[in-house]
Amino acid sequence: MKTIKGPAVFLAQFAGSEAPFNTLDGMCQWASELGYKGIQIPTWESGLIDIEKAAESQMYCDELKGKVNSYGLEITELSTHLQGQLVAVNPAYDVMFDGFAPEQFKNNPKARTEWAIDFVKKSGTASSRLGLKSHASFSGALLWHTVYPWPQRPNGLVDLGFKELAKRWLPILNHFDEQGVDICYELHPGEDLHDGVSFERFLEATGNHKRANILYDPSHFVLQQLDYLTFIDYYHERIKAFHVKDAEFNTSGKQGVYGGYSDWKERAGRFRSLGDGQVDFSGIFSKLTTYGCDVWAVMEWECCIKSSNQGAREGAPFIQKHIIEAAERSFDDFAGGETDEKLLKGILGI
Repeated sequence: MKTIKGPAVFLAQFAGSEAPFNTLDGMCQWASELGYKGIQIPTWESGLIDIEKAAESQMYCDELKGKVNSYGLEITELSTHLQGQLVAVNPAYDVMFDGFAPEQFKNNPKARTEWAIDFVKKSGTASSRLGLKSHASFSGALLWHTVYPWPQRPNGLVDLGFKELAKRWLPILNHFDEQGVDICYELHPGEDLHDGVSFERFLEATGNHKRANILYDPSHFVLQQLDYLTFIDYYHERIKAFHVKDAEFNTSGKQGVYGGYSDWKERAGRFRSLGDGQVDFSGIFSKLTTYGCDVWAVMEWECCIKSSNQGAREGAPFIQKHIIEAAERSFDDFAGGETDEKLLKGILGI
């Protein structure tokens, strides 16, 4: 067994244009004062990290890491959720996802994809220079628009979709392997990797690549009505990152898991601040600890009701309360000592 590290916080939902959220120093001081011990850094926030410099300069990475450490914090992972999304975009989503790309790559899907692949690779190099072992990302999606198919999917479409997805990610996975870093895909509706079955299809298409792993976030499984505890039994060996995010699913006679195009607060399934939803975090922390998952417990705050300030204040103590100090010995190990075969035979009467 292994004690989960934390509490930590994903900075993406808090970064902004006003102090203290517009600089790394400001966010580090803010997180430290709230009781967090780690930060997950979104790479698209250039005020927090310059990936071009981080990929080229060990000195820059040492200074960045030293700055974070000076506040009593550690960097848990870097995140390329937005850039990872751009590795694979179905043309139906080009206009909306262009907003995640630099201006010079908009209206040019091929160039946008090439830029995204290069950026994620550089983030892998940066992760290695920072001494990190895991990296958070999205898979992107070529098939999502067919997830509930009508008209029916033509035979072979899913296989071809995962073959193409693997083709785009394999150079990245191989680069991360050279850097000694795992890519942890957040399994998320809207991505081609959104549940266990889709993750297995991707693994198969990549030849069970050892760097293809999972960022476990139970909130997305609540919204899909997936058994998020049994999921850990199946995939614990691939869980290398952990978002602590709450959610709820309220049964309704008017809408289900698809949400009926409602705003977040009107949906049957919606994200909540930690402790306000239905996720069994005691069960999750118990399973992850039992299986020895070497992860940081990173709060990702997304709530349609509670303010981000309150959510951030409550997050660190909530996570700390759930972290289990892994047992170093069995509670009933009264006998102990070496195996005495003669004694054992006497007990059995043989």
